Amino acid sequence: MCGIVAYIGDKNPLPIIIEGLQRLEYRGYDSAGIFLSNKSENSTTKVAAKVEDLKLEIEKKPNFKATVGMGHTRWATHGVPNQENAHPHLSNSGDLFIVHNGIIENYDVLKKELIKREYTFYSETDSEVLINLIEETQKQEQVKLGKAVQIALNQVVGAYGIVVFDRKKPDELVVARLGSPLAIGLGKDSFYVGSDATPFLEYTRDVVYLEDSEIAILKKGKPIKVRNISDDIEVDPYIEKLKWNLENIQKGGYDHFMLKEIFEQPQAISNALRGRLLMSENQIQISSLTEHENKFLNARRILIIACGTSWHAGLVGEYLFESFLRVPVEVEYASEFRYRNPIIFPDDVVIPISQSGETADTLAAIKIAKEKGAFIFGICNVVGSSISRETHGGVYTHAGPEIGVASTKAFTTQITVLSLMALKLGELKGVIGKVKFHDYLTELSQVPDKIECFLKNTNNIREIATHYHKSPNCLYLGRGYNFPVALEGALKLKEISYIHAEGYPAAEMKHGPIALIDENMPVVVIATKKGHYDKIVSNIQEIKSRKGKIIAIVTQGDTTVKQLADHVIEIPESSECFSPLFSTLPLQLFSYHIALMRGCNVDQPRNLAKSVTVE
Repeated sequence: MCGIVAYIGDKNPLPIIIEGLQRLEYRGYDSAGIFLSNKSENSTTKVAAKVEDLKLEIEKKPNFKATVGMGHTRWATHGVPNQENAHPHLSNSGDLFIVHNGIIENYDVLKKELIKREYTFYSETDSEVLINLIEETQKQEQVKLGKAVQIALNQVVGAYGIVVFDRKKPDELVVARLGSPLAIGLGKDSFYVGSDATPFLEYTRDVVYLEDSEIAILKKGKPIKVRNISDDIEVDPYIEKLKWNLENIQKGGYDHFMLKEIFEQPQAISNALRGRLLMSENQIQISSLTEHENKFLNARRILIIACGTSWHAGLVGEYLFESFLRVPVEVEYASEFRYRNPIIFPDDVVIPISQSGETADTLAAIKIAKEKGAFIFGICNVVGSSISRETHGGVYTHAGPEIGVASTKAFTTQITVLSLMALKLGELKGVIGKVKFHDYLTELSQVPDKIECFLKNTNNIREIATHYHKSPNCLYLGRGYNFPVALEGALKLKEISYIHAEGYPAAEMKHGPIALIDENMPVVVIATKKGHYDKIVSNIQEIKSRKGKIIAIVTQGDTTVKQLADHVIEIPESSECFSPLFSTLPLQLFSYHIALMRGCNVDQPRNLAKSVTVE
């Protein structure tokens, strides 16, 4: 949620910040603003609208050569979305400016104290409280800006990613984070700041990802200086080399990022398999898993913690690990896990899953599990993210940048990685025999090509969508490995088309949902041949007898369900354990086409953000 972009150097910061904010639009926002400055002039522009509107407002103002600037896209927490609450915010003196992601939980106490000291507030935000707290600290302690920020942050409770500027120190930016990600790009005598690295991909490959409770001083022409906020110890920052390129985050001829990312899934899954699935050697090689394999083989149980789409991938992981490793698995919503007193044993393995690696609830759950002595093995996509640093080991999915808010390739690459892990551990434990193991590897290696073939002929999905884009409700049913896919399909429809949809295990239909079935209720049924096929056919017959409209996802060559369903989408044949990699594809496209027909913003659905980095 929210997006930060900042620059200090010799280039014109305006185009850098505007384009950077546009690249961060996927995070979700309701207002935008920018601050520009040089040694004699300052300019602030804010709108309760989109970045494109911000750009138009800036064009109305006199142009001047700036050397530093910061921009922000805001997701409203404290205060409604309006121009006054948009960032940047300034202190009462007019000297200090801030952009802030996160939530200051004790802002009200701090605000009351500052009001006693005759501070005036012009917005409803916690961010304006923070910048005035920094100003008051600077006055009281008689310290430089960096030290004032550090002292002030030790007084706040909550989460933050901030950039602070003092117009009296025009060659310096102060950056800090706790729970809200910030990346710092290192240029020649210049610095770039972003909520992630996408705003500055074309300018530098060298990036420092601030750790929690770190503050950085960025002075033009000087090396970066990083300190720990709480203990004031200087930190030697680790400089990473970016591997993504600008092409990765552009639409590449597709109308929407979501569509592009759906069609990128063959390549994304290939990347997740590359260097890990070694067919010539008939083995799976994941170095981080090998290093910690005894933790898994001797585990009392496996706990998978995640949110949203990643939670659905975790449910598929439950089936995989219980089938191949024969260890009990529990899949937890991180947002619930963190707020109860969970029972965790030292011989538990906890697997947090997150596309961004910055999900606030998942990070909080990791902290709890670590405190109780569990081994933490993370699965995430973004290199250098918080989850990758907070876990004992882990695997990257290598899906590449996912810009569309509704996850697509993140889901299938997470399942791919979980499949690799489960197969490798199952082989080590002796649950999977050599012949069966080879068969599974062969089949998994063929998944990208099969998906590529499927995606070449999907026009029928758009045609099916024309029948149901005005439906107010939709049911999704699946069994076994495809029950989580039913949940994920329903989530996709809700997210981007705003149609109410629910996913259920097909066997649960008689326990309530069947009451909803009539001639106006579309029911999406995942009816692949492998896994409870006869039972699914019976469910379909029950729906038909109540005049429900059936959209069936079937295995190529199916004849039985074709005679019963109103619409059929064929997917490649596979073992049941790999079927979610195929059955989810038509559901993604179905949601996409329905959303387009309803006039919805596919890449930026209302009220949603790409990564939930605050509660």
